[in-house]
Amino acid sequence: MQLDHVTLRTADLEGTRQFLQNLLGLTVGYRPDFGFAGYWLYNDGEPVVHLIPGGGRAIGRDVEAIDHIGFRLEGYDAFRARLDDDGIVYSTMDLVELGERRLFVRTPGGILLELVFREGGMSAAR
Repeated sequence: MQLDHVTLRTADLEGTRQFLQNLLGLTVGYRPDFGFAGYWLYNDGEPVVHLIPGGGRAIGRDVEAIDHIGFRLEGYDAFRARLDDDGIVYSTMDLVELGERRLFVRTPGGILLELVFREGGMSAAR
């Protein structure tokens, strides 16, 4: 099994589209005419993130919801430097036992993105 795509409902459709394009290098591509606004964002020819408009209401922690979305990327140091250069707020987590480093950022609407990097120099005890 493989995850096909994720759909994000956002009150800031244009801002979220632009943010994800700039952050992850996704590109806007074909999207069927569903009769409402939205975007399909592509990576390597596949629509991996769907964006649709939402009301922007906060969801309490006491309801079931997706907590965050993780993307596996390459080039941790360069990516982190780009976040610094762009003034994007983030937090970090290193999981040495997995040989992974993580950066956490939020979209303009507050959706948490986990950016996962496998670092060859870290010792992994898998």
